[in-house]
Amino acid sequence: METIANILGLLGGIELPRIGITDIVQIIIIAVALYYFLVWVRNTRTWFLIRGIIFLTAFYGVAVVLELNTILFIVRNALSVLVMALIVVFQPELRRALEQLGQRNVLVGLLTGGQVHTDDELTPKTVEELVKASIALGKARTGALIVIEREVPLVEYIQTGIELDSKTSAQLLINIFEHNTPLHDGAVIMQGSKLIAATCYLPLSKNPGIPKHLGTRHRAAIGVSEVTDSLTIVVSEETGKISLAEGGEISGGLTEDELRSRLSDLVPAPEKPLSFRFWKGWQRNEKTTDE
Repeated sequence: METIANILGLLGGIELPRIGITDIVQIIIIAVALYYFLVWVRNTRTWFLIRGIIFLTAFYGVAVVLELNTILFIVRNALSVLVMALIVVFQPELRRALEQLGQRNVLVGLLTGGQVHTDDELTPKTVEELVKASIALGKARTGALIVIEREVPLVEYIQTGIELDSKTSAQLLINIFEHNTPLHDGAVIMQGSKLIAATCYLPLSKNPGIPKHLGTRHRAAIGVSEVTDSLTIVVSEETGKISLAEGGEISGGLTEDELRSRLSDLVPAPEKPLSFRFWKGWQRNEKTTDE
């Protein structure tokens, strides 16, 4: 009883702060700003930057605990340079965020990050449509550039093109890249099984090791794969050969089966129902018992 009385005495001596209307308004403003900031981070490469900062912070904490003085000296002196480097690297994302603040549709722009969201995933049917379109474009010697978004958002490249937001079909892709059509110039960007935008501009790779016979289309495919984790299908206008760019590398001269196999790796495996897994497990156990 004395313990409870002491606790109540301590609680009684605590003065709770008075919360007024001004405080509530400030809390709401900060919460909304933080929410929009997190949404913006999710739709840009900034999320990978934050993960790197978390890792470096944890490493710095370990260095402090272990008293690694040399490492602490280097980190403290390199901090200002690192901040300036981050501002330069992420200048496009920061500029786009400031531009959205000056637009009338600021709420929609910040909420979506200028990105058309889709819950569709890449399906085997979509893979077949991509393969069919690539083979047909290759036979007709029609150049094509198809970028498939993965983990890293491609918002800044989608915004350079014309919005489509349509289901993927071989006929549509062939029509888009047909010569003398309004959308044939530039790249098509996909999210899941949807074509999100066409005539998109991609960054050109500056890698001096790229073979000289590869043109602008291939350099653009390699360039976007260097800064994102996207997978890009390239159809050569000169030779009709099909290539895939991923991770800063390009694989050329792919056959129909090779292209289908590479694209099929992007299709998420279907989850089996829980009851089905239990049933298969019970069957295996039953067979083991019988043996």
